[in-house]
Amino acid sequence: MNRIRVGGASPYDVVIGTGVLAELPGLVGAARTVAVVHDESLPEIARPVVRVLEQAGLIAHVLPVPQGEAAKSAEVLAGLWSRFAQLGMTRTDAVVSVGGGATTDLAGFAAASFLRGVKIVHVPTTLLAMVDAAVGGKTGIDIPEGKNLVGAFHEPAGVLCDLATLITMGREDYISGLAEVIKVGFIADPVILDLVEADPAGAATPDGPYTRELVERAVQVKADVVSADLREAGLREILNYGHTLAHAIEKSEEYRFRHGHAVAIGCVYAAELALLAGRLDAATVARHRSVFSSVGLPTSYGAEAWPELRKTMTIDKKSRGAVLRFVVLDGLAKPGRLEGPSEELLSDAYKKVAR
Repeated sequence: MNRIRVGGASPYDVVIGTGVLAELPGLVGAARTVAVVHDESLPEIARPVVRVLEQAGLIAHVLPVPQGEAAKSAEVLAGLWSRFAQLGMTRTDAVVSVGGGATTDLAGFAAASFLRGVKIVHVPTTLLAMVDAAVGGKTGIDIPEGKNLVGAFHEPAGVLCDLATLITMGREDYISGLAEVIKVGFIADPVILDLVEADPAGAATPDGPYTRELVERAVQVKADVVSADLREAGLREILNYGHTLAHAIEKSEEYRFRHGHAVAIGCVYAAELALLAGRLDAATVARHRSVFSSVGLPTSYGAEAWPELRKTMTIDKKSRGAVLRFVVLDGLAKPGRLEGPSEELLSDAYKKVAR
């Protein structure tokens, strides 16, 4: 197992390897009751979590939630609050999330808001959750107006990434998570790009030769950034590279579009925006397209969608007042910000990704 430390006011470890569930009882600590919130499609993965807790003498209650983004609603959140109360949970009890990024987002927000904060441990089961959603303390739900617009920062007591669970993922879902890994390569660690380019087919499978290194490198970057900027006051915004357009696409698709697919398109859009703004070279823009497409990720979206997407981007979390702000690159692994781009620039960049 490898441990990657996430610093801040409440430091914790991201444990990567196999057999990581043995760490779970120690992380929930003095809890008497543990609510195991899991994706309803993953009962076979939730069972070993419950078994480990019960063998340690803890009372574990299984609380299934809808699969994917459908879980991240106010109604599902309120249902968890009620269940926590019915179980008699106190501030010394704990929540364990088991599932993908939507599950960790939801369970994390439920833990952050119930009794003004109870302990949570994440057991991410997807590549996306391991390298992104479960690390960093961001929690939240969606509302009709946009994705992740309601939430809180709530650091977990620990994150347990069992690489064996990646084998159970569907191919498209795994590739979707790879988009977040590649994103990190562009903003901070180009070795990731080299590894993907060396063996795209291997990178696109959970039992590929570089899977563990890709996960560890992506988590290390996020841990370093989060440790330096826990509350997204500045540096942490670079992790949102590509997400301004990506979140707009997801909302337009009513969250039926895979997050990673949207991120891949969003990163290409941000690269084109930086090129038109004179900030990025054409070769790095072309590399965006080649790396994402080499593993089967999309790099374009419908031309007719632009008016709706532009409207949705207005309420992006990085905006300040009426000023739209983008994370862009000034070179490979040199992230910066583009504030208040003209409507013409925004539209022209979208034409480059429109199909």
